[in-house]
Amino acid sequence: MLDLEVKIPGREYKIYIEKGLFDKGAELLRPFVAGKRVCVLSDTNVFPLYGEKITECVEKAGGTAFSVVVSAGENSKSFEALERVTRTVIDNDFTRRDVIIALGGGVVGDLGGLAASVVLRGVKLIQIPTTLLSQVDSSVGGKTAINVPEGKNLIGTFYQPSMVLIDTKTLETLPEREVACGMAEIIKYAAIRDYEMGVKLMRGDYEIEEIIRNCCAIKAHIVENDERDTGERMLLNFGHTLGHAVENYFGYGTLSHGAAVAIGMCTITKWSEKVGMTERGTYDYIKKLCEKYNLPTSAEDMDKMTGAVRHDKKRSGDVITIVLVRKMGEGFPKRISIDELDEIVR
Repeated sequence: MLDLEVKIPGREYKIYIEKGLFDKGAELLRPFVAGKRVCVLSDTNVFPLYGEKITECVEKAGGTAFSVVVSAGENSKSFEALERVTRTVIDNDFTRRDVIIALGGGVVGDLGGLAASVVLRGVKLIQIPTTLLSQVDSSVGGKTAINVPEGKNLIGTFYQPSMVLIDTKTLETLPEREVACGMAEIIKYAAIRDYEMGVKLMRGDYEIEEIIRNCCAIKAHIVENDERDTGERMLLNFGHTLGHAVENYFGYGTLSHGAAVAIGMCTITKWSEKVGMTERGTYDYIKKLCEKYNLPTSAEDMDKMTGAVRHDKKRSGDVITIVLVRKMGEGFPKRISIDELDEIVR
């Protein structure tokens, strides 16, 4: 079993990674759920596969479990779903000592994290991510959010989990589209911090558990230095400023988050290389990586996405911080005017 620790003062937690980890679930959950009420939050795709197993682990560990199952898909990152979750846990006599387990992909993780942060002003949260994207990225670091018509992730909090359990066996039931979605985030980590991981991805020579741990370790280190996303953590947004605009334009769920991020990474790197801020050949390398893992590299109607870009959380007045790469493995933030970003999109 691989493990690592996120060391945010006062909010330290461990990440456990192993194929078949659910078989050890009761043992790992016991310190957090024994004698507690536990809400297992999942969606209509994941709960039929793993809900019973995790519920059994909770009960075996001495907790009392009940479940909330939301519709699969990005539409569940909504005020309506958040109200349903929070009202349900309150109706089940939750106290501040009790626990929400987010069992699923990034949507469930974000929704569960936000619910845990606001109900009773904060209850414990355990993340059990079941998609590649959530395992390498969204389950770690404490960002929670829901979407609104104006943009993605505009309503949210920073709220760290108490533990993250990653069973890579769940990837065996993942549709190819979702595998590709996760690969986009892995390519992002290679681009901003780990050239050697990019080489392994290009060769197709890697163990997925090691890749997941490597991505989590990069993110853990960054989050430890900048939990609130005001400095170094912005590096994790490579491809996301334009990617979120793409998602907003096409409609959440129409295009996967990973596909949108891939388009964002390629679009911004093509521009930064053209204006001399990125080493020549970097755009082609990222583009080839995306194509290798069945990800799109461009989108039609980019010029119509400027409205969504202007609602981005990283905007401050007429200036926005974007993330570029000098070369593979070396990301950096860059402040540009919102009008300049509009020109890039066009």
